[in-house]
Amino acid sequence: MTEDRSELQGRLLWEPTSEVIEDANVTGFMRWLRETRGHDFATYDELWRWSVSDLEGFWGAVWDFFEVRARAPYEMVLSTRTMPGAVWFPGAELNYAEHALSRRDDHVAIVSESELRPQESTTYAELHRQVASFAAGLRAMGVVKGDRVVSLMPNVTETVVAALATASIGAIWSACSPEFGSRSVIERFRQIEPKVLIAVDGYRYRGRDFDKRDAVRELERNLPTLEATVVLPYLSDSPDLSALSRPMLWNDVPVDSVDIEFEAVPFNYPLWVLYSSGTTGLPKPIVHGHGNVLLEHLKTLSLHMDLGENDRFFWYTTTGWMMWNFLIGGLLIDATVQLYDGDPSYPDLNRLWSFAHDTGTTYFGTSAPFIHGCLKEGLKPNEAFDLSGIRGVGSTGAPLSPEGFVWVYENVNDDLLLGSFSGGTDVCTGFVGPSPLLPVHAGEIQCSCLGAKVEAFDEDGNSVTNEVGELVLTEPLVSMPLFFWNDEDGTRFRESYFEMYEGVWRHGDWVEVTDRGTFVISGRSDSTLKRSGIRMGTSDFYRVIEDMDEVADSLVVDTSGIGDAGRLLLFLVMKEGFTLDDDLRKAIALKCRTELSPRWPPDEVHAIDEVPRTLNGKKVEVPVKRILSGRDANQAVSMDAMANPESLRFFIEMAKSRM
Repeated sequence: MTEDRSELQGRLLWEPTSEVIEDANVTGFMRWLRETRGHDFATYDELWRWSVSDLEGFWGAVWDFFEVRARAPYEMVLSTRTMPGAVWFPGAELNYAEHALSRRDDHVAIVSESELRPQESTTYAELHRQVASFAAGLRAMGVVKGDRVVSLMPNVTETVVAALATASIGAIWSACSPEFGSRSVIERFRQIEPKVLIAVDGYRYRGRDFDKRDAVRELERNLPTLEATVVLPYLSDSPDLSALSRPMLWNDVPVDSVDIEFEAVPFNYPLWVLYSSGTTGLPKPIVHGHGNVLLEHLKTLSLHMDLGENDRFFWYTTTGWMMWNFLIGGLLIDATVQLYDGDPSYPDLNRLWSFAHDTGTTYFGTSAPFIHGCLKEGLKPNEAFDLSGIRGVGSTGAPLSPEGFVWVYENVNDDLLLGSFSGGTDVCTGFVGPSPLLPVHAGEIQCSCLGAKVEAFDEDGNSVTNEVGELVLTEPLVSMPLFFWNDEDGTRFRESYFEMYEGVWRHGDWVEVTDRGTFVISGRSDSTLKRSGIRMGTSDFYRVIEDMDEVADSLVVDTSGIGDAGRLLLFLVMKEGFTLDDDLRKAIALKCRTELSPRWPPDEVHAIDEVPRTLNGKKVEVPVKRILSGRDANQAVSMDAMANPESLRFFIEMAKSRM
């Protein structure tokens, strides 16, 4: 990218045409509000302001607009407007799975492909039949409302079937993906005392097969509440399961059933348990509710991403990331959900673009690191594949740089809605994201999502504009967690979100709210870089460094507060053919001075083999800082929560050499 960075930030890249605006789902929602509620909103901003000032009116309208089916009506929309403590739709009874399976025809519900399996399709009628039979099988095994069913499964159709079958009973779903280490899985599942484990015998990633039977046996030994283990033959048609204590093959579970007995549960009843990354302590078991997830995903998928029944909705994810739960929400709006299991860069970074071409994808969801990887490799997928059908691209997992925005419009499709999201596992959605009614500017997230009162706070709790502050929510959001499992008095929950500002959700990201109402996320606030009292998010640093031709990847750590006068340490993964020398160090210092500030040249630059990352691909900054402070690595980070724990060896040795 040769263009000056300052010229890219904020550049207008896309504007919706009058036809796009007229046909958008959110425009239909605004028309419906005018006709049924008497609200006449002319702009997105007017709609948003109403949505966060009249929470009861807005979420009640979402309920009616999407024709939510309830077995018992709600008494009120919101019983109390405090945080924590907000209770949504008391009295209402419903079931998430009933809404996901409301369609029962030959429209394709799921397209699935993996490194092990060719592409296959499942219709809504077939999906309903499979879920009905599997749910009946779970009931025959003794699973009842409130039981926990856990999964060590890849991103395949059977996992969706098992999740919906669990929800239909009123049991509680929780998942880890097969690449998680056994200790990491045990740390998560043991907290919620599951009754049934559903697992694969193994999986394939980057062309290699990984046998998981020993791991499944270890789970059985360490989860004393288990009463049954269901194994899906994935690597082998007839795996040897003799080492397991209570194995049952997947095909032995279903009981022929033509219909599903959906268990009516309260709106705020647990649907699934997700987990924080667990890199620095025991993962937090975050509980989300049936109705809470239902309303939030209907709103986001339809009104923000503009998806409907004619869309083929893809997001690259594993089953251990909240984006998998978000992806299957596409069934709520009758779309076709597309699953891919495997390495997104194998055999090369064109793999997912090829998948999008083959499947006719209309919405392509991915991560910012994947887009940045394509940019760095100089990929031009629109020259190799027909991607003209893609009308939306989603990006999350890390801040997307202005260069990443420009790359999408130049190399995927110049007429699409690029939706960068920021939110997370905590709410299973985005706080800020896209709108088809608004323009797209490079490096900026378009808007605060409907019903989400997002602001930037300074250290004194004042709302600020055009400066970096803590990302906060000053009003309740419907999909905030119900609670953390085993946190009876709510202490851990309050400490996680409400300790810094009383009655205000503090998310832990740095954000800048611009004059035009867009948002710029600049990294986690707990990994802030500080110089002379000035703070900066790590993503700003990465954007500058990773723009260099010589650099493949990078990690930056500010050692402030750990005893060495706050040095700024930069670690580089060099591209093939390049080495780190004094000339490059000088070039990095100059680039930081001119593109960031004279305060920001790194004090030290080191070459490393790879950047430490979590299983979900996020850079491990805070644990590295703790290791460099002299803390034992096993106390600083959970190795099983990492994709490449061996990458920490460099930092461990560095810490020893400085003691």
